Amino acid sequence: MIVKDEFLSKLRRYFGLNLYEVKIWSALLSRGVSTAGELSDIANVPRSRSYDVLESLEKKGFVVMKLGKPIKYIAVEPNEVLERVKKNVSKDAKDRIKRLDDLKSTDVIQELNSLHKQGVELVEPSDLSGSIRGRHNLYNHLELTIRNAEESVVIMTTSQGLIRKIEGLKPTFEKLKKRGVSIRISAPITKECMAAVKDIGNIAEVRNTNVNARFILVDGKEIIFMVMNDVDVHPTYDVAIWVNTPFFASAMESLFDLAWKEMKTVSVKK
Repeated sequence: MIVKDEFLSKLRRYFGLNLYEVKIWSALLSRGVSTAGELSDIANVPRSRSYDVLESLEKKGFVVMKLGKPIKYIAVEPNEVLERVKKNVSKDAKDRIKRLDDLKSTDVIQELNSLHKQGVELVEPSDLSGSIRGRHNLYNHLELTIRNAEESVVIMTTSQGLIRKIEGLKPTFEKLKKRGVSIRISAPITKECMAAVKDIGNIAEVRNTNVNARFILVDGKEIIFMVMNDVDVHPTYDVAIWVNTPFFASAMESLFDLAWKEMKTVSVKK
C-alpha cells in the first residue's frame, strides 16, 4: 500500500495520531478487516509495535477487535470516527477548563501569585518591557493590560483598528465602565467604522482625528504602541512594544490630552 507522506501528515494533524497509528489505520481502511501481522507488513510498521498501536486505536474508537483466532481488526467507518474524535476533543476541553477553573481555589495559584509578586518586586522598572509579535498575541496582551485598569484607558488607533477593538474588547470595556474607569478613543472616523462607534457610544468617548497612530495608555503607567501601519502589515507580522513606565506613559498622556482638546466629538445618530 502506497500512501503519500502529505496525506499521513494531514491525518496526524486532524485526528491527533502518531505516525505508526496513521500508517496502521490507513492500512486497515484499505483492507477493511485484517490481522496485526498483515497490517504490520502493509504499513511497514515493526510487528512488535503493531499490537500496542492497534490497542491504542481501539481505545480511541478507530478500530474494533473481531472475536476469534487469529485476532482480526475491523476499520470503523471514517465519518463515525470523525464524530467520535469531535466528542472526545470536546470532552477533553471541558475537563481541562474545569481543572483550570478549580485551580483558582487551590493553594497552587496562590503560590504562583506569591512567586510572581516577589519576582516583580526584584525587577527594575526599566526591565518591565517587551515586544509582542502577531496580532492575536497583541490583542491578548491588550485585553490583559486594559482589564487591570483602575482609572483611565486611552486609545489612539486607525479606522480598522477601531473596528477590531470594539469587536474584540467590548466586553472588557463594559466591565471597566461599570467600575468607573474613563475610556477615551481617538481614530480617523469613516463610514466603515461608524457602526462600531455607535456600538461603543454609551461606554467610551470617541473623537475624530486625522492622525494615524496606534497606541494604548493605561492609568498613565503602561503604554503599548504598535510600530507598524496595520494597512501595510499582515496580522501575523504585526509588532507592538509594551512598556511599564509611569514617567514615559504619563508624558504621552499629557501630550494626548492636548491633542484631545482639538479633536471633534463624534456624534452618533440614534
